[in-house]
Amino acid sequence: MGEGRKFTSVAAAGITFQAGSAAVDSATIISALVFQLTGSPILVGAVTAILRFGWLFPQLFVGFLAQRDGASMRYYKIGAFGRAGCMALLALVLATGAYWSQGLLAVAVMVLWTAYAFISGIVAVPYNDIVARTIPSERRSRLLATRFFGGGLLALAIVALADRLVVDMAFPQSYAAIIAMAAVLMFLSSGVFASLGGPEGASKPSAKPTFFQYLRDGIEVFHTDRRFRLFVFAQWCGGAVLMAMPFYVVQAYASGFDLTRVAVLLGAQTAGALASNALWGWWGDKLGKASLLRAVAFGRIFPPAVILFLAFEPIREQTEALFIFAAVFFVLGALANGLTIAVIGYLMEISPDDQRPAYSGYFNAITAPAFLLPLLAGFFAAFFGLWPIFALSALAAVLQVFFVSSIGRH
Repeated sequence: MGEGRKFTSVAAAGITFQAGSAAVDSATIISALVFQLTGSPILVGAVTAILRFGWLFPQLFVGFLAQRDGASMRYYKIGAFGRAGCMALLALVLATGAYWSQGLLAVAVMVLWTAYAFISGIVAVPYNDIVARTIPSERRSRLLATRFFGGGLLALAIVALADRLVVDMAFPQSYAAIIAMAAVLMFLSSGVFASLGGPEGASKPSAKPTFFQYLRDGIEVFHTDRRFRLFVFAQWCGGAVLMAMPFYVVQAYASGFDLTRVAVLLGAQTAGALASNALWGWWGDKLGKASLLRAVAFGRIFPPAVILFLAFEPIREQTEALFIFAAVFFVLGALANGLTIAVIGYLMEISPDDQRPAYSGYFNAITAPAFLLPLLAGFFAAFFGLWPIFALSALAAVLQVFFVSSIGRH
């Protein structure tokens, strides 16, 4: 397969997955689903915490296995088709939700969401390895930008359908239809990417280290590779910024936003991601991944700062709430795409070719605990309200700027 066809196949797989994942966005669709089922800020916080921790923690083990076996595509298929299957099951559960008690339905949703998160975590290491071996460094940011742009366009169609489904269909069958769309797109994405086959240059290592040697090597990398260590610190702060993410939709509701229009927030978030892709792709490839990291980290200060400002200037009308939170979610979408492009690109950049699965496993496992903070924030919100969570998020964003700026000096 030629380089152009490989670029197109990887981008097409990313586009369909991006649209599918938008339909099960943790900050809008799933948070609104769980909030309506339970009314619990703790479980709303758990939605994002489970997704991020489940995505990151398995990578320690998958990194070891992929590095040892030299068989990234095998693990990609397990994770990619597995997570699509979880969403198909969740759609089926919600479709029959009228016959379940609300408590049992909430438990089933959280169990399947947890399975989805942890099975998804199997994908990241092999995906990074395959893409890095398939696409040259000077085209990777544009590849990711193409993925997010095309996925954003497709996601807008999903958003339009989701908005009508939530308004026109009974709860929770409306969410079943949305999540079923996500499952179909994820299955399609998995098939397209799997058709690439194994990446060129991938081979089984002559010596297979034990898992404990792999862990010792990871500790050594953390101590000796300064860029890697600063990158880890920055990502810990990034996890703390995300503690507020599932609570934007809760704050919107508290400010008078009608949750039957939650798809509008998803649409604004998607539009922000869509509008920013060309900028992030150009920036990462032309000005460098570290420069992109710094710019996005600085931008992440503003969304929680806006929410804090609203503490002194409360929203008085529902229309005003719609416009303000649509703008906030637009910025959140733009920054989320920029951060993903920057983090994946920079991790590929600093990982040696022959140790990329291991580096991905080390990095994501070490930073995984920070992404449990939204769960802690849920407990915090239950006792102290939402404003302190946004204050802590803004402070963490400032600290992230400090660490990514330090990366640029080394």
